[in-house]
Amino acid sequence: MNTEGTEELSLPRSRAANERLHTMIPGGAHTYAKGDDQYPEHLAPVISHGRGAHVWDIDGNRYVEYGSGLRSVSLGHAHPRVTEAVRRELDRGSNFVRPSVVEVEAAERFLATVPTAEMVKFAKNGSDATTAAVRLARAATGRSRVALCADHPFFSVDDWFIGTTPMSAGIPDATNELTVAFPYGDLAATEELLTRYRDEVACLILEPATQTEPPPGYLAGLRELADRHGCVLIFDEMITGFRWSEAGAQGLYGVVPDLSTFGKALGNGCAVSALAGRRDLMELGGLRHSGERVFLLSTTHGAETHSLAAAMAVQSTYAEEGVTARLHALGERLAAGVRDAAAAMGVGDHVVVRGRASNLVFATLDEHLRPSQRYRTLFLRRLLAGGVLAPSFVVSAALDDTDIDHTVDVVAQACAVYRKALDAADPTPWLAGRPVRPVFRSRA
Repeated sequence: MNTEGTEELSLPRSRAANERLHTMIPGGAHTYAKGDDQYPEHLAPVISHGRGAHVWDIDGNRYVEYGSGLRSVSLGHAHPRVTEAVRRELDRGSNFVRPSVVEVEAAERFLATVPTAEMVKFAKNGSDATTAAVRLARAATGRSRVALCADHPFFSVDDWFIGTTPMSAGIPDATNELTVAFPYGDLAATEELLTRYRDEVACLILEPATQTEPPPGYLAGLRELADRHGCVLIFDEMITGFRWSEAGAQGLYGVVPDLSTFGKALGNGCAVSALAGRRDLMELGGLRHSGERVFLLSTTHGAETHSLAAAMAVQSTYAEEGVTARLHALGERLAAGVRDAAAAMGVGDHVVVRGRASNLVFATLDEHLRPSQRYRTLFLRRLLAGGVLAPSFVVSAALDDTDIDHTVDVVAQACAVYRKALDAADPTPWLAGRPVRPVFRSRA
């Protein structure tokens, strides 16, 4: 592992593999957030394998990894309990013409873990689940408009959300007009929106918590607004699920949504998501009612036995090993170390750690304390050179104190360079190429 923050990293095999990826795969990756434009030029590792909190690239470098699998791998790579559960089901067949008994067991386990929900339906990705929730809300209310939280970065790849981003090419204006936005934490603004579009809003959809704790009474206030205006309250628990509590933010804060969606940590990297909620709403997509049918979720691979087995193993591990508490403890140790290192190097106001301990991100601010992609590039370059792969500081339970201490040491070296760039009021000499770029932008 390259541990010297002053050394440059060379990734010739990864660079060649990235070129091959771009010739065959639009964007060079299957998730925009994994694209090489999110990393310093020529320093986007292509991964060979991972174990625990570490990954190895095809050039032979080992990294301490954060934000694993876009926050999905919270137990660590190749976790033995999950791997064994998956292997056991693969030997028994993974997909049949009728439901497997594993579907019964997985549903029972999920509803025991998230007792605020009465029914659940599994899928393979978060977008399917959130879009199904929106469709269900529209069917239940007879309304067309979707109100989403403007302060949350991502809800779905589907038109109702992507039309609100700078990457809205290909989405009709008529679709975009049906999505409106409200600010997080501002009940008055949300009520004004619901009043302006009286009897038009089918649902309020938001992440129940983000980089800051919800203001006192906020979630309960949203619950009251949704009830009073006759719309469906949807919690997107893709990130907060398990990282906030085993039952998500709704379990931690005690506010029950009508519908909620889970994914990411649910499968520890295996493809599984869930839509859960009130029986009367969920059953609209079922067979035991006399009303108009809703095409809720119907996917060929939504109930693959090995992914559902992975989800059950994850839930058992969280419950039996206190994983959420461990994530918080690791995150608190990391955040304190990074803040101390940044302060010691005189950049404490510029390299800023934010968020709940189990879901940390960092901001890179320029000499005027404005968010800067160029300073982010400098910071990422130094982290990579020190063997730390960290688009965020989101921890996994596989990290140990040695990993955290190493990360803090590398951050200190990166902050020393950051200080030099601030003193020069120009990070360009330390970039060695184009800056990293935001995912959502209108031009490639």
